Amino acid sequence: MSALAPSPLPVDSLGMWGATASLPEQMEAAIDRAVEVDLGSLEGRRFDSVVVCGMGGSGIAGDVLRALSWPRASIPVDVAKGYRLPAHVSESTLVFAVSCSGDTEETLSAARDARERGAAVVAVTGPGTLAGLAADSGWTVVPVPSDLPQPRTAFGALSVPPIVLLDRLGVLDGMEPLLRDAVGVAARSRDHLVQPGSTAQELARRIGRTTPLVHGAPGPTGVAALRWKTQVNENAKSPALFSLQPELCHNEAAGWGQHGDVTRQTLTLVALRYPGEHPRVARRIQLVEQLMTEVVGDVLDVRTDASTDVAALFDLVLLGDFVSLHLAGAQGVDPGPVPALAELKASLAGWAEPVEGVS
Repeated sequence: MSALAPSPLPVDSLGMWGATASLPEQMEAAIDRAVEVDLGSLEGRRFDSVVVCGMGGSGIAGDVLRALSWPRASIPVDVAKGYRLPAHVSESTLVFAVSCSGDTEETLSAARDARERGAAVVAVTGPGTLAGLAADSGWTVVPVPSDLPQPRTAFGALSVPPIVLLDRLGVLDGMEPLLRDAVGVAARSRDHLVQPGSTAQELARRIGRTTPLVHGAPGPTGVAALRWKTQVNENAKSPALFSLQPELCHNEAAGWGQHGDVTRQTLTLVALRYPGEHPRVARRIQLVEQLMTEVVGDVLDVRTDASTDVAALFDLVLLGDFVSLHLAGAQGVDPGPVPALAELKASLAGWAEPVEGVS
């Protein structure tokens, strides 16, 4: 990592700035771990489907895998964000159970469901209950570093291993070199984003205290749009929205104008772009931006020049992560702790009703 500029955040109790800046190195280390992990009984096995189960900062690993698999994989990749797996999961399914802490109750429930159905399971996890379950079940394990302050700062450590393992298993060919190229792109972006006056700082200034509505499309910009939303939620403790082209041209676009006097003061449109977007999507983005100019506070066209969908995804995610940190800093908000989520978890822990599949 290049010399990291001092954090501009007025408060950062968990070191979120430095952890966010470590994404390129984190990705590279995750590639190396996944390349070296023993595949065991997975070697040579044929699967007819893949399911990724996980929640929050861990669960987005499934969205990443699905987006990159869509144009490449010959078998479907599903994402399960809840307690149960889809009905089709069987002995011929490969399930990735992803949990940074290893103690996410929904993921533990889904992993036990996978075991009961005889599915092959890979656990991408830190120390915790999931690691113990994997050891008892003989599952392949890809360890996640335990020194990261929050699961959302483990984006590379969590999302890269399933991609590499599917490459090794012949489901996604040629992904390792694409990922290593993405590391270089992310490193160059990081070296700019940690400096004063960066693109992220300017975007955060323009968003200000409005609610960002982030537009993407199926593929890298769609995953990045979801990540922008959740990072603003957790880091800046602020509302954010996201939606996808071209679908939004069939519904959401009809909703602008009636309350323009309100939305003009409260919303900023952020359109995420990359060179590989479908030309008709590019045109739709342009038209929607023109449509919404008068009913939002600002329209931000945010582009990456990354030449592949893999690099574009990680590049746009990293940019959004820094935007969310600058939004937090502008309001004097500590980006690390998430007291609202901790309170929800504590309330659930005190609930008498047992959760199926979780001891």
